[in-house]
Amino acid sequence: MDTPLISAIICTHNREQYLGAAIDSLLQQRFEQYGNRYEVIVVDNASSDRTAEIAKSRLTHPNVQYVYEPTLGLSVARNRGAAAAKGKVLAYLDDDAEASDGWLAALWEVFEQAEKVAIAGGKVTLLWPPDTAPPEWLSDDLASSLGAYDLGDQPIYIEDPALTPRGLNYAVRQSFLTAIGGFDTHLGRVGSNLLSNEEQQLTRLALDDGWQVAYVPTALAAHNVAPERLKRGWFLRRSWWQGISESYREQASGTTGLWQLRAGGERLLRGLYKAVKHSRQPDQQFGNFAYAYGQIAYLGSVVRSWIDRQPTP
Repeated sequence: MDTPLISAIICTHNREQYLGAAIDSLLQQRFEQYGNRYEVIVVDNASSDRTAEIAKSRLTHPNVQYVYEPTLGLSVARNRGAAAAKGKVLAYLDDDAEASDGWLAALWEVFEQAEKVAIAGGKVTLLWPPDTAPPEWLSDDLASSLGAYDLGDQPIYIEDPALTPRGLNYAVRQSFLTAIGGFDTHLGRVGSNLLSNEEQQLTRLALDDGWQVAYVPTALAAHNVAPERLKRGWFLRRSWWQGISESYREQASGTTGLWQLRAGGERLLRGLYKAVKHSRQPDQQFGNFAYAYGQIAYLGSVVRSWIDRQPTP
């Protein structure tokens, strides 16, 4: 095969129930107009289940490559995938997601047509477990924690890092990622923790440096919702880690100060107020309570970071 134009990368840790479908969705891409010049890299991030067996069973396909990364951490695995990639664009798909057959072509075209695009991502729909309906307490905001992402049916350039494409459907120009030193390994999930915000950090760096970030609705992916994520406890845990992630991101960007306590306190009170105000609307009540819960974690992380920075007597 000629040198790939784009590298599709799946970083995986113990997701044997979904991994096969994720890989197969990439092997069914319609990329003939570009000579099928794409590769699929599966980064096994210290898995202990059947991940290696599932990935290696696809190695008969000439486009597939298997890489083992022993150091646990999503950002570490993403950087390992980038190091192995030959494409000019790196397209990351989660191990529990499935790409539409035009996913790679839609992403490649935006990078090919606009040389200032550093990051692009597409719409994400949710795949619910069989015979399962969304619970009544699940708001649209909380659904975004499951990966749902929809900015409309028209392509746009994103100017607010908070609207960054979801990491499960996320492409980045190889030269840009190399220039900034890769994904920040202080952010991103490690094992079962839910630390995040590494994509938002990349988007902020890109925008600050004059690059463009694109939303490409035709680069569609579907994300499987695991049954255990349809419990209130999971969303509270996710909100808790989101608060910690936001604190870490501010530390990484050097934007820290007393204002963090004021802002976090205001968000905490606002969330609690709205939870009480919407007590008769289960989705709004729980969504605001979960938001407030995350602010407690944010404030705790801010205070701990200040303590850690104090000189030792």
